[in-house]
Amino acid sequence: MASRLVTVMTLVMCTLAAGAVDAAGRPTPPTRAYDAPGAPPFTVIDKPGVNPPADADGNFVIGPNYVPAPERNAVAGVPQGKVEQFEINSKETKTFNPGIAREVFGTVDPNNPKTLIVETHKIDYTRTITVYIPAGYKEGTAAPFIVIHDGPRKIGGWDKSFTNMLDNMIAQKRIPPIVAIWIANGGGDAQGHERGKEYDTMSGAYAEYIQDEVLTRVEKNYGITLTKDPEGRAAMGSSSGGSCALAMAWYHPEWYHRVLTTSGTFVNQQWPFNPETPDGAWDFHEKLIPNSDPKPLRIFISVGDHDLLNPNVMRDDMHDWVEANNRMAKVLKAKGYHYQYIYCLGVGHGLGAAKAQMLPEAMEWLWQGYPIAGK
Repeated sequence: MASRLVTVMTLVMCTLAAGAVDAAGRPTPPTRAYDAPGAPPFTVIDKPGVNPPADADGNFVIGPNYVPAPERNAVAGVPQGKVEQFEINSKETKTFNPGIAREVFGTVDPNNPKTLIVETHKIDYTRTITVYIPAGYKEGTAAPFIVIHDGPRKIGGWDKSFTNMLDNMIAQKRIPPIVAIWIANGGGDAQGHERGKEYDTMSGAYAEYIQDEVLTRVEKNYGITLTKDPEGRAAMGSSSGGSCALAMAWYHPEWYHRVLTTSGTFVNQQWPFNPETPDGAWDFHEKLIPNSDPKPLRIFISVGDHDLLNPNVMRDDMHDWVEANNRMAKVLKAKGYHYQYIYCLGVGHGLGAAKAQMLPEAMEWLWQGYPIAGK
């Protein structure tokens, strides 16, 4: 632990000396080599536009030259699913009502450096739910589905390239005809805000909210039957949405077996402090996965080589996104999980051009083993 702390702090100091900062005024994260000491072994794919095989487990490097996936484009003659949207007012729900927000970022608790002192106030909020229904869906059919975090905040917005991808991959029988459900967060970010409460809390609470408050409304509003088979249920997210996706499956494996994350926030960002998981999502690779019997989960993780490093006032050696994802890969392999880990060169948090290239194969990997009619 001590040697790793020295390495991390050296990287931070070098970055500060260089004077580079991002739009928020934070030091620009340094680039971390995929073959640095302590990193898991990787298979390097150095051809632009080429991703790991959709049926391969393990650790892979891609980039830095990326080609946007052709599946992102609409193709003439391919049946198109439809997109519906509705809103949920927090006042109409039993949980996460009211929400929380803060005016200023917290300060490190002098009695517990693993957490912050944050002053919050209560808020009401509205979240948009966006639902993609695949072409040819027959009412009464139990549909597999994927829950996607950080959906559009307003009615009218969604990622057309993503629904194009679903249309094309369903038509190609590379994935089953899934329903996609984007869920907007409750606002803000990190400790003291509603998004942080929803996404960074180490419990099954948000999965339970989705089960009780969101999925029931989706079925009622659009005449959809969502499968109860956890093999047909997936969760997906980026950053804290990624750690939330894993938490949904970890704490409720009877509901979800498939997880897809990009720049997963497997770091110590939980608030309020919980002594059962004192290191927040860092505990996934520190103790929860290593010390538990394997769960029936299939987990995709990915990170950028200059992903986040200590983006706030916490200096607890548990705020390095690259280190966290490297550790995830090692413990998942040690416990025998089906996992794929992609280390993306030349990109930072959220993965940018790398995500635009790799997402179709990541989705295909995610749905391996699920039956597809006519395949």
